[in-house]
Amino acid sequence: MKLKCVIIDDEPVARRLLKEYIEDISFLEIAGEADNPLKAQVILDSQPIDLIFLDINMPKLTGIEFLQTSKLLPMVIMTTAYAEHALDGFTLDVLDYLVKPFSFNRFLKACNKAKEYHQMKMRAKTAADEENYFFVKYNSRIEKILYDDLLYVEAALNYVILHTGNNKMIVYLTIKGIIEHLPETLFIKVHKSFIVNRQKIRSIEGNIIHIGNVEIPISQNYHEEVMKIILGGKMLKR
Repeated sequence: MKLKCVIIDDEPVARRLLKEYIEDISFLEIAGEADNPLKAQVILDSQPIDLIFLDINMPKLTGIEFLQTSKLLPMVIMTTAYAEHALDGFTLDVLDYLVKPFSFNRFLKACNKAKEYHQMKMRAKTAADEENYFFVKYNSRIEKILYDDLLYVEAALNYVILHTGNNKMIVYLTIKGIIEHLPETLFIKVHKSFIVNRQKIRSIEGNIIHIGNVEIPISQNYHEEVMKIILGGKMLKR
């Protein structure tokens, strides 16, 4: 399976070179290009994208600002003439940082890293989907939690509260720590303090998700991406 890529760079020559490099790599496919992040967002919203090649110094919105203000982005490889921003890029979970002008060999190395990371995520996702439970330590015992029983997860300082059908368990974990071990096909983070089981959603009203009799807020920063993932093309229209 090929990785679908988007190029975001305001320089036509740089975009053309990236396209030539991408076309020479069998596991990459160009899904679109844009001369600034605002135009690229239309592409990102219209189809699943695996990898972004992102410049830094662009009009209206820089690459760094784009990373800081965007949620749920795919893998990102920076392609820029500004080496001094490398640390900023890596603190924002950039996969690799290419300083222009870079050779094809260096570009290929970064792309291989993206392919390996993608394959690792797919293997982890497959393994998680094949099992239907996880274990947590609760009240000096190790408890088995079925994914199907878990309605939602709520953050509480250095703990999380696991809400199941008829019970809630306070365990010493963080939201970030637990989301990494929950299958993406079932669970989604809708707020900095809440993860929900998509199959348990009864209805959505504005920025509120209803699970049973509980109302869970959707963060404004996450709302657009959350709605796109939850509905997943299943919204019937006239």
